Amino acid sequence: MGIWDSVARLLGRKKDIKQEFASIPKHIAIIPDGNGRWAKKRGLPRNVGHREGSMALKKVVIYCSEAGVKYLTVYAFSTENWKRPKSEVDALMSLLVEFLRNAEKELDGSNVKIKVIGDVKGLPEELQKEIIRVEKLTGINNGLNLNICLNYGGRLELLHAVKEIAVKVKSGNLKIDEIDERQFESCLYTSGIPEPDLLIRTSGEQRISNFLLWQCAYTEFWFINELWPDVNGSHIAEAIKAYEKRNRRFGGLEQ
Repeated sequence: MGIWDSVARLLGRKKDIKQEFASIPKHIAIIPDGNGRWAKKRGLPRNVGHREGSMALKKVVIYCSEAGVKYLTVYAFSTENWKRPKSEVDALMSLLVEFLRNAEKELDGSNVKIKVIGDVKGLPEELQKEIIRVEKLTGINNGLNLNICLNYGGRLELLHAVKEIAVKVKSGNLKIDEIDERQFESCLYTSGIPEPDLLIRTSGEQRISNFLLWQCAYTEFWFINELWPDVNGSHIAEAIKAYEKRNRRFGGLEQ
């Protein structure tokens, strides 16, 4: 029995989670913050916190899948995270390789489709190979779309889109007057993925830290104090319940 099955049993799968909610966000984005602080509070190395954070991610993915969320986007490694000590970065890269390498076993039967978003070419070769393998492996699945942001930064993504547009204009394939939001969005890393309805950040911090800058224009935010390794399905349920009470007007008048 894989770790996903064990976690699912702990969560309790006797009732349909979908019935708990009147409105489930189609797309949830998460900034999973607090792994290092979780470890420090316990006198443990930061790498232990990252490993526990990986376990929390599996719990949350299972919950979102069973709740009927169609897209889950997780900020796993930012372009700024390279500034951390080399030992920590190396450990994070190894943990990511391990997570993806075990996907076939751990995701068996979960119907989750994995996509990695960001500057993949800037990642270690071993990790790049695992990304290609797991995306191909899970590409036929039609359940929850799990988007893992690696070597991702919102500003980098916007610059990438601008360069793509410039190349199209220079080559004569796109006229300046044809540049609109649809054209711009087609050049983002998230092309084809709907904008997040709800963004959750853990650890009590209240900022988006260069995450999905274009896509979060009308996203609802929910901040919780729990450190990421302590987060589970109940916290996601709390966020969804709060989301249900929001009145999303998108700049218009209340209906």
